[in-house]
Amino acid sequence: MAHTDSRSSIRLGFVPLNDCAPVAVAKELGLFRSYGVSVTLSKQPGWATIRDMLFYGELDAAQSIAGIAFYLSMGLTKLRREISVPLVMSAHGNAITLSNDLPADSIGDGSGLAPFIKHRWKKQRPLTLAAAHRYSSHHILLHSWLRRHGVEPGRDVEIVFLPPPLMPASLAASHIDGYCVGEPWNSESILKNYGWCPATSSELSTGHPEKILIVDGQLVNEQRDDVIAMGAALLHACRLCQQPDFRDELVSILARPEYTGCSEATLFNSLGPSFVSGRGNLDASDFHLFYGNDLNQPTAEKASWFLAGMRGTGLLPETTSPPLTRLYRQDLFRASEKMLLPA
Repeated sequence: MAHTDSRSSIRLGFVPLNDCAPVAVAKELGLFRSYGVSVTLSKQPGWATIRDMLFYGELDAAQSIAGIAFYLSMGLTKLRREISVPLVMSAHGNAITLSNDLPADSIGDGSGLAPFIKHRWKKQRPLTLAAAHRYSSHHILLHSWLRRHGVEPGRDVEIVFLPPPLMPASLAASHIDGYCVGEPWNSESILKNYGWCPATSSELSTGHPEKILIVDGQLVNEQRDDVIAMGAALLHACRLCQQPDFRDELVSILARPEYTGCSEATLFNSLGPSFVSGRGNLDASDFHLFYGNDLNQPTAEKASWFLAGMRGTGLLPETTSPPLTRLYRQDLFRASEKMLLPA
């Protein structure tokens, strides 16, 4: 087992979402301790804060959207820092929610949105949709969904960026007309009757990688064994989170104020077995994926999905291609996988 020497505890950041589940479970079930590593959790409001704290060295690691790994490692602005991705922590887990001012019987799965905007939109501002971060899968999925239905971002709708926990209240106050975000912040609006869901991310891009573990490059260099042990503890937690008979315990952990603070009913809505979408109930069995097949391997193919999405939204020039195997570290993943205790 690994032991921390040069730093008393790894500072691991997360944002309150259902897919912070592996982080919460590893902490609450003592898995970090079981794998011989000390980890202190740091809850943050949104992805911009996670990015800044990683850059300034106030976090050593984070459960994160993939975009931040590219943002920092490629220096897409002046914020440049060496970053490693030793683990993919989840797939799917996102959805689009629209205000009840955009009626489900008119919009459907999104095919009615373009004619609605053209003929029935009466507000004195553009139809405004939010995503969790400019460099997020949510932004990519939202762009793809809009274009699939003949709506051009920037021309027909405005896209803004908000921390995930602020989205339901912003929708209720009519500051925005919809959003794409991770759970439980879609269910929060749907169950309070602020809005409804036309599409989940498992429908929009089946199998898409979602949250990753980002680790500061200096920590990898100085405390490689601790990084591998932390990865093993989180991989163990991912395996637990995928098990249906663990769902009740998972929901009770995520409902705590130090994690999402949402009601158990809201959390259960997307963690299964059934998702109340506001336009019928959907099978939620693959709404969140945490473990299985090669889901957790940080492969170049998974990195490429995100790069292609960034190019599609105009965030990255076509010619830019970072060295993916230096960023997505299969060597660290394999070392963590070898440490994994039996189920």
